[in-house]
Amino acid sequence: MKQGFFTAVLIAVTYAVSLGFYIWMGTNPPESMFHAVWKGGPIVSVLMALIMMVIAYIVERIVALNKASGKGAITDFVQSLKQDIEAGAVDQAISRCDDHQSSLSAVLRAVLERYKILAVHNITDRDKRISEMQKAVEEATVMEMPLLEKNLVAISTIASISTMVGLLGTTLGMIRAFAAMATSGSPDAVQLSQGISEALFNTALGILGGIMGIVTYNVFTSKVDRFNYMIDEAAFYIIQTLGSGKSQS
Repeated sequence: MKQGFFTAVLIAVTYAVSLGFYIWMGTNPPESMFHAVWKGGPIVSVLMALIMMVIAYIVERIVALNKASGKGAITDFVQSLKQDIEAGAVDQAISRCDDHQSSLSAVLRAVLERYKILAVHNITDRDKRISEMQKAVEEATVMEMPLLEKNLVAISTIASISTMVGLLGTTLGMIRAFAAMATSGSPDAVQLSQGISEALFNTALGILGGIMGIVTYNVFTSKVDRFNYMIDEAAFYIIQTLGSGKSQS
């Protein structure tokens, strides 16, 4: 599924669900909390949709990053590759990469494939071999990083939008409150309380969406950075092993 289509479907589904939930809240008894949130106005439904979008992206990123971690411990996988390489079993090491099914294994597989090509062309210069394998790492990493960073920009954008939409709802609520105070004679207490209530609920939901988005973005960004560091370290380790001349093609 293309990213643009996925985002469009997610927006439509989350807003439809949030709008239905917002309408349902309006049917609750006046003394209930749901009814009080409903008084926050229609912008509440937009804020709830943004929060649900963040939750959906959280689930998607957790699943994707767990898949990118592959099968089994990374340290054991890298050590097994080193043993295969030192034993001259490069094809077995490639097969092990296929079995691990991680972003790291995809990068290391590219290194091993490049090593085999260099061996076929009988390139024995150590510096040239290491340089070519490092290029393979860079090329494979460029292919893997978009998968690891997918939807992080969307999460960051929602965090900003949620805060701004909450501020808009707050402003509209305060306009209603001041309009009630501006009436001739005694202020309309009902309209005043509704305006303040609308402002506060929009503020709360906007802040909640912003906090969820910011925290989620920082957590996943840290995970991606750790993935990137792990790929660099493991690739360097394997390249040095391959470049040592202990392995055979």
